[in-house]
Amino acid sequence: MQTEAVPGIDYERVSRFFRDHVPGADAGPLRFELLSGGRSNLTYKVSCGDRVWVLRRPPLGHVLPTAHDMVREYRVLTALNGTDVPAPRTVALCEDPTVNEYPFYVMTYVEGVIIGDHIPDGYADAPEQRRALSLALVDALAKLHSVDYRAVGLADFGRPEGYLERQIRRWGEQWERSKTRHLPAIYELQRRLRAAIPPPQPPAIVHGDYRLGNMVLDPADPGRVLAILDWEMATLGDPLADLGYTFVYWGDTSDSPERLAVRPAASLTAQPGFLSRAELAAEYARRTGRSVDHIDFYQVLAYYKLAVIVEGIYNRYLQGKTVGEGFEAYERQSEILADIALAIADASEDRRLRGEA
Repeated sequence: MQTEAVPGIDYERVSRFFRDHVPGADAGPLRFELLSGGRSNLTYKVSCGDRVWVLRRPPLGHVLPTAHDMVREYRVLTALNGTDVPAPRTVALCEDPTVNEYPFYVMTYVEGVIIGDHIPDGYADAPEQRRALSLALVDALAKLHSVDYRAVGLADFGRPEGYLERQIRRWGEQWERSKTRHLPAIYELQRRLRAAIPPPQPPAIVHGDYRLGNMVLDPADPGRVLAILDWEMATLGDPLADLGYTFVYWGDTSDSPERLAVRPAASLTAQPGFLSRAELAAEYARRTGRSVDHIDFYQVLAYYKLAVIVEGIYNRYLQGKTVGEGFEAYERQSEILADIALAIADASEDRRLRGEA
C-alpha cells in the first residue's frame, strides 16, 4: 500500500472507486504518481501490478467557471473512441464529489514519446523523420476536424454559432477573474479581435489545446500519432482556432528569439526538417478543403487566449494552490504573449486586425 500522500488524491476513497468500477484494479493496492499538474488539470499514473491507467482531475483550488470540466472531457473522449482520431480510451467516470472533492475520470495509459521542451536523444533526428512528424500532426488534426460530431453523439456538446465572438468574450471574462495586474495590451487585443472576426467556418470538434506537447508519438515511428491528450477545452466551434493555437508552439527559423523563448518547445520546430507554419497551413488546407486566408486572426486569438491562461496559472501560484515548480517564471508571461499577439496583428494584411478599422 502507498504510504506517502499524493496531492489531489484521497487514497482510500479513490482506491475503493477503482476496485468497484475499473476492471483489473482489485488485484492489489494501487499506486498513484503525479505525471503533470498545477498548470492545468492534474494527471496521475495509476498502477496495480502490471496494469496501468491514467486519472484526470481538476487543479487544486481556484477552479474558474466552465473550466476543468471532467464530465465534458470524458464525454468527448468516449465519443471519439469509435473514430479514427488517435485518443486514449475512457474507462470510468466519477461524478461524486465526496470521493475526491471534484469529479475525475479514468482512461487507458498510452505508452510512447511526448515531446515537451526537448526531443529525446536519437528521436526524430533526421530531416525526413521531422517532416513525417509535422505531417502526422496535421493529419491527426484533419481527422479530428473531419469527424461528424452529430453522428458520434456530440450535437449538443457546444454552440458553434458565434463561437469566435464567445471566445473573445469568455477569455476576457476569465482575465478579469484571474488578472494580477492591469495590462492594456489585453484590452487592445479584445478590441481588434472583435473588429476582425472572419467569416464562419463549417463547425467541427475543436480540441482547444492542440500542440505537439499534447500528443503521444510512436517510439519507433515519429510519423505516427498514438494519442492526442488534454481534452479539457474541447467544444464545437471554428476548427481554425486549433490550427492558430498550434502555431503558438510551432517555431519558424524567422521567429525572433523572444517569440521562441516564451514557448520553449517552439524552438524545437525551428530546426531543419520540420515544416514551417505556412507549410503546415497549406497541408491543413489541402487535407480539409478549408480556407486558411485568415490564419493571422486565429494566431492572435490563440496568443490572447494563452495570455489569459498563464495569468490564471500565475494567480494560483500566488495563492499557493499549485503543484510543482517553476511557476514564478510566469510573472511576465502574459505580458510577453500579449505583445507578440499585437506584433502579429500589426503585420497582418487585415487592416481591422491592425487596429485601423
